Parts: sequence; C-alpha cells; structure tokens
Amino acid sequence: MGPLMQRAVARVRRRATVLLAAALTAAAFTGAPAAQERGAFIDLPDVRLWVVDTGGSGDPVVLLHPNTGTVEVWKKQIPALVAAGYRVIAFDRPGWGRSTAQPGATPLSVAEDLDVLADRLGLGRFALVGVAGGGYIALDYAAWRPERVRSLVIANSGLGLKNNAEGDAFRRNSAIPDFHKLPAEVREMSPTYRGLNPEGVKAWKAIQSKAKQPGAPDHALRTPNTLEKVAAIAMPVLVVAGDVDLTTPSGAMRLWARSLKHYDWLLVPEAGHALPWEQPDVFNAAVIDFLRKH
Repeated sequence: MGPLMQRAVARVRRRATVLLAAALTAAAFTGAPAAQERGAFIDLPDVRLWVVDTGGSGDPVVLLHPNTGTVEVWKKQIPALVAAGYRVIAFDRPGWGRSTAQPGATPLSVAEDLDVLADRLGLGRFALVGVAGGGYIALDYAAWRPERVRSLVIANSGLGLKNNAEGDAFRRNSAIPDFHKLPAEVREMSPTYRGLNPEGVKAWKAIQSKAKQPGAPDHALRTPNTLEKVAAIAMPVLVVAGDVDLTTPSGAMRLWARSLKHYDWLLVPEAGHALPWEQPDVFNAAVIDFLRKH
C-alpha cells in the first residue's frame, strides 16, 4: 500500500472513531435502545418485512444485507449513520431473518419489494448501500429506478453478472479448491480478524447460522445483472473491496467497476468478505464521507 492510500485510510479511521464515539455517547445519555432493536413488521402485497427505520428528518439511507446476514449485521453501521444525521432503513430480505412471504402471494423481486417499501415509508430519493449479495439487489434496483437513488455504495460484491466471460475466467483462474467446504467464517473473514477478534467472530457466526430460513427460496433479480446494466448506472458510486476477500477478490470487482461511468474506489487492507463487520470504522467513515459529497 502506497503512502497516499496509507494516509487516506488513517484519515477515515480517525473520522470513524469520532463518529462511533458520538453515537455511543448519545445512546448512553438518552437511554435509547440500540437502533437495530427498534424494528417492526410491515405488510406488503407479497411479503411481511421486518424493517428497522430510525426515523428523523435526515436524508434516508437504505442498507441491503449480505446473504450471510440479516438486519443484525448493521449494528456497527446504524449508530454511526444516525450520529452523522441520516435516517437509516434496513430490512430482512424475504426468507431471511424475520421476513416471510404472504400466504398464497406470488413473490416479487427484492427490488420491487424495496420500491413498494420506499413508497410506504415516503422516502423519495435515497442513498442505497448493498454488501455482497445485497449488492446484487442494489444494482438491480438502481438500474431500474435511477430517479430514486441519489447515490450507490456496493461493497464486496461480484454482482452475480451474467454473460461476463472475463469475470468468469477470473474466477476460474483464482478458484481455491474445495473452497465451499471451508467453514463460513474462513470463507468470509480475514485471518487478521479471526486471529485478533474471536468474540467478534462468534457474534458474526451466531447471526450467519440463522440468517436464511430453512428451505427459503432465493428471490430472482428483477432482470439479470450484466455489464451493460453496470454501464447504465449514472449516479455517483462508491465501490469498496477487501484486499484479502477470498469470496469476491478485489480483482473481480475491479473488472466490473471499470464499466461504471464514474466511481470512487476504496481497497481496505486486511479486510475479508465481511468487511463492514470486520472494519466498521473504515467502512462507516468512507460511506459517510461519500454520502456527504453526493
């Protein structure tokens, strides 16, 4: 890592420390419950969504969780975003966490569920943050409803691109034999985090173990994600990658990111696929800095 990147990472670490301290101090003085505990069910035509909405008059930010998580994975992001003045909305995707399909209803794509939810909550335009599997949906929604997305953050995501020969070749060439047989925490987390933070690993595993409901189907995207879809994105985009992400290597993300019209790129040292959980100070500060500019 060059000196410029070292200074950039140091700046976002310092800024994040201030934000997180402010959030924790506010919670201590108000006695308010953690934001992720203030959830409620919202009935949509096809699903019953478990939704966290911090409220307030700040610009809205919608968080889309990875396949290994639920709204619980955002416990390190929500307080920092609220402290920075944002209204935060996060929800369990249908079949994950507490969200369930409505009996007899035909399931929609998650992008369509998000659009109905945004109307229900009166969000207007909002920033959209998608991590890993949540990044697939973030792209799907932003390409379909660009007038509603003020800015877009995608982290640790290959986007599930179809007809992407270069990306497919990269994955074949970089594949780790029997990777799927490794424990989830090894696939998802950096050796540094696993070695230094066993309690954090334990907490993450507790969320991951019950994230997806048994037998729950994967909801299809509204339309397949392709490089053409990536190239159509016109709003400001922040792309965040971990430099030891084994599941979606940073090189794979660079391949699709170069199809964007314009974007900011952040490569976080010693971060794996669960980057926002492992290094919330860096992730939060980078996202907040980006949102303030856009």
